[in-house]
Amino acid sequence: MLPPLLLSLKVLFFTVPLLILLGGGAGWILARRDFFGKEACSLLAQLPLILPPSVMGFYLLFFIGKTPLLREMGILFSFPALVLGAAVSAAPIMIQAARAAFSSVDPELEDAARTLGKKESTVFFTVTLPLARRTLLVGLALSAARALGDFGVSLMIAGNIPGRTQTLPLYIYNQVETLNFARAHGAALLLVGAGLASLYAVRMLEEGGKGHRASC
Repeated sequence: MLPPLLLSLKVLFFTVPLLILLGGGAGWILARRDFFGKEACSLLAQLPLILPPSVMGFYLLFFIGKTPLLREMGILFSFPALVLGAAVSAAPIMIQAARAAFSSVDPELEDAARTLGKKESTVFFTVTLPLARRTLLVGLALSAARALGDFGVSLMIAGNIPGRTQTLPLYIYNQVETLNFARAHGAALLLVGAGLASLYAVRMLEEGGKGHRASC
């Protein structure tokens, strides 16, 4: 069980920065910018939440396999495919949370900082980001838990290769197939514990936000 656990944590280590940068960035764009096709982009960003993971994985498999550059990079059935699968599965949660977080920031507070001669980057890091931080952290906690438990997309594009692409969810699947339910239970409890920890973190963040608003 240890190698799949370590591999899952390694995948999460590389996926979280992608969720922060790409998911957070996409959420900011959807919240703050108007452009042609914005609603279509928003719907596409949420599509992985609606489609069955196997369908999402199939289309990724087809796209990567039919794109010469991506095919030559050897992404399929490798560690990068695990990171891609986890990020695709979890990104909609982070994007939606980031969009809600940045939309909730009062523009007048940002304008007040601009009137003081602050640069846009300074306004973002000293005003926008601190005000949006709590909702962003909630989204990150939930999306990280989703990435850790990804199964369907990872199975389609990375396979279930022990010692190479077998993460903890895939390990559970393999143990159930071989009727080794004791090991499956042990691995499943680890994921349940991670999920409960994420939900607890979200609850603490939500209660902290309510306490802060009450004190104001």
